[in-house]
Amino acid sequence: MNESSAPAPVPAPGPPHLLRRLYNWTVGWADRPGGAWVLFAIAFVESSFFPIPPDVLLLALCVGAPRKSFRFALICSVGSVLGGMAGYAIGWGAWHAVQGLFIPYVFSQELFDKVQQVYQGNAFLAILTAAFTPIPYKVFTVAAGVFEVNFWTLVNASIIGRSARFFMVAGVIFAFGPAVKRLIEKYFDWFVWALLALGVAGFVTIKYLR
Repeated sequence: MNESSAPAPVPAPGPPHLLRRLYNWTVGWADRPGGAWVLFAIAFVESSFFPIPPDVLLLALCVGAPRKSFRFALICSVGSVLGGMAGYAIGWGAWHAVQGLFIPYVFSQELFDKVQQVYQGNAFLAILTAAFTPIPYKVFTVAAGVFEVNFWTLVNASIIGRSARFFMVAGVIFAFGPAVKRLIEKYFDWFVWALLALGVAGFVTIKYLR
C-alpha cells in the first residue's frame, strides 16, 4: 500500500488524551471575550464534578494579560470556594438522589470511603490539603456535606488553600511569563501523569492525618 494512503496513527487511549481534548477546549476560552467569567464558572463546577482544574484557564489568562494575573487569581479563588460550598450542599441535601451519578463517574467509592475516615480525624487539615494540592478537592467538598463536617470548617480551609494555590499560579506567571505555558503544552502527557501520581500520593499521605 502506498505510504500516502496509509491511515494516520490513532493516539493511544488513556487519561492524557482525554484530558488533552478538555484542556484544549478550556484554554480556548482564554482568547475569547468573557474569559474571566468562564474562569469563574470552571472554578465553580470543578469544586464538585468537572475534571479539569481551573489552573489551566487561569494559566492561559495570566499569560495573555500578566498585569491582571492576581485579579484572575481572585476570581478563580472566589469561584472555587463558592463551588465548594455548592458541593457541600449537594452532599448534605441531595446525596441520596445524585449518589449514582457521582460514584463511580466523578470519584470512586474507595476514595469516598477514605475521605470519610480522614474526616474522623482533622477535617480542617484534610480540606486544606485537598484545596492546595492535586488531591481531588471535589471529593472533599461533597463528602463534607454527606458526613456533616462543620460548614465553616470547609469554608475557612477552602479560602486558605484555594487562594494560596491560585495566587501561587498567578505569581509564577507574573514572574516568568509564557514560558511556563509552553512547557506544560510541550510535556502535557507527562504533566497529566505527574498530576495523577501526585493525587494518588496525596491520598496515601492524608490517611496519616487522623
